[in-house]
Amino acid sequence: MLTFLISIIFWGFYAHSLINQIATYSLPPEMMVLYKVNQDFIKTKAVNPDRRRYAVKGEAEKHFIDLDHYPDSLKFSLPLYWDQAIEEYHEDSLRAHGIGPWAAYKTFLSLTKAFELRNHEAILRLSADLGHYLADMNVPLHTTRNYNGQLTNQEGIHGFWESRIPELNAHNYALWVGKAEYIEKPQLAIWEAVWQAHTQVDSVLIMEQRLTEQFAEDEKYSYEERNGLTVRVYSKAFSNAYENALDGQIERQMKKSIKMIADFWYTAWINAGQPDLRSPDEIEIEEEELVVVPGLKVRKHDNSER
Repeated sequence: MLTFLISIIFWGFYAHSLINQIATYSLPPEMMVLYKVNQDFIKTKAVNPDRRRYAVKGEAEKHFIDLDHYPDSLKFSLPLYWDQAIEEYHEDSLRAHGIGPWAAYKTFLSLTKAFELRNHEAILRLSADLGHYLADMNVPLHTTRNYNGQLTNQEGIHGFWESRIPELNAHNYALWVGKAEYIEKPQLAIWEAVWQAHTQVDSVLIMEQRLTEQFAEDEKYSYEERNGLTVRVYSKAFSNAYENALDGQIERQMKKSIKMIADFWYTAWINAGQPDLRSPDEIEIEEEELVVVPGLKVRKHDNSER
């Protein structure tokens, strides 16, 4: 019988889609005229940036930043703006260790421009992308070189934290975040989210280590049928124990992602002059064509991918 440890990318398809979907509920009526009728697109295309990593050079590094690659004084010294950053650090080095915060901000500026042009197709595409990038910036393991526990003998923890547990328990989360609010300093808001996520890396790793010492191997893992295959997964008992040990951390980070995404969509619309988003015609959005590029550099570690 075929078995393997299941691996899911980033927040996971389920979580990314759910986060984008719920973020639309916070928008004002003037924006909902576009976002509500196209909610399925915003939801399903939330995962396009992950698919793009295998087809577009330069995509992979947009999803993370290894803060622990830099000096301890990084928070006070790393330039917030891209032009300044490449003056201080070689661009190849920046990209090698992730450009997530800068990429998210650039996508925000592109969305603002799309609003100014009232380009509805671009608005929807960029909104879905921005939701993905901002959600990634709220994942602690997107801020460290030890992104999958590969440096501490905890391989698989990435998908465990952001995919397995949300899939098991997100239906019990209280994810309503209220109405979208204007962000005065978007670039700073992104960095603050990244710093806050990074402070939680230790707890993400330590709590899993402690529980692993308490659970036998056959208690930590179990097997489930998926798409006709028997797959090895973290057991429900271990998953629930881990989530309890983190004291609601995953739910909080999902809510922060949702709130941040709604606020950024709203801020881009405000900065663009609050354009009328009503459309007399049905919006036709062409499917994004992605062709896998063999040998494209994407971070991997065994069966779990960042």
